Amino acid sequence: MKKIFHSIASLSLCALSYQSMAQNETINLWPEGKVPNFKSSDIQEKSETDASGILRISGVTVPTMTAYIAPKEKATGAAVVICPGGGYGILAASHEGSDFAKWFNDRGISAFVLKYRLPNAKAMEHQHEVPLMDAMQAMKLVREGAGKWNIDKNKIGVMGFSAGGHLAATLSTHHNMGPKASPDAKPDFSILLYPVISFQPTISHGGSRDNLLGSEKSEELIKYYSNEMQVSDQTPPAFLVHAMDDTGVPVENSIQYYLALKNKKIPAEMHLYPKGGHGYGMRTEGKGSLANWPAAMEGWLKAMGYMK
Repeated sequence: MKKIFHSIASLSLCALSYQSMAQNETINLWPEGKVPNFKSSDIQEKSETDASGILRISGVTVPTMTAYIAPKEKATGAAVVICPGGGYGILAASHEGSDFAKWFNDRGISAFVLKYRLPNAKAMEHQHEVPLMDAMQAMKLVREGAGKWNIDKNKIGVMGFSAGGHLAATLSTHHNMGPKASPDAKPDFSILLYPVISFQPTISHGGSRDNLLGSEKSEELIKYYSNEMQVSDQTPPAFLVHAMDDTGVPVENSIQYYLALKNKKIPAEMHLYPKGGHGYGMRTEGKGSLANWPAAMEGWLKAMGYMK
């Protein structure tokens, strides 16, 4: 009898495991041979997990997104494309990616973790265009697949951390600009965690700016990718979180974006905390009141109609 019980339990665990694997589908963003701005190179993608359990991916030249679909019994119809940070040099794909996808799934929101191409002149033309192209394509693919994933096409947002926050804010302000612009690329909302917003010298994170712009860096492109200058009445509502002691990305990035949204009468909610530093995700132990930020986001999502 015990053997039968253990066999049934094992089969149940296997079924759950396969179900989970089926839910976490990895999708190529572009058809083979049609990746825009592509250049052949010998760059190899690498994945490494550090001692604190953070997965770092480098050398990304083939962009994908991994779908984490909310269970039907919990689904609210909302979805979010998640852009991990990493200074446009690596992707912090776990604590700023898959960990949040699972958090959203538990609350009925489907999530898509974006593995966007990292700017590199050896592997792509006009490298500064590439991450935005990938983010636009991800939004379009989520809308195209909304029916099969039980998603409402009008409830698809974007979330980003640090340089991924810059990408999310760029998508929010530039969805109608550039060669891949499309109405389907516009997010319905944005969630920005300690985001790089501006490329202006006084508040910019220089590494993110230089990695994105590369040798084409110019005053024109610095202004173009300073997203506080690109907010329009078409920019979606935003939820922002930043720590005032962030020495990597100054808090003024979030403040300037918030003020730009306010000036355009676009709904925005911003939470500033006295301490927390940079790159914490949900790892807020010992950081005082910063531990409250996920609850604040949950409240905002409910108020906006994306959570029950």
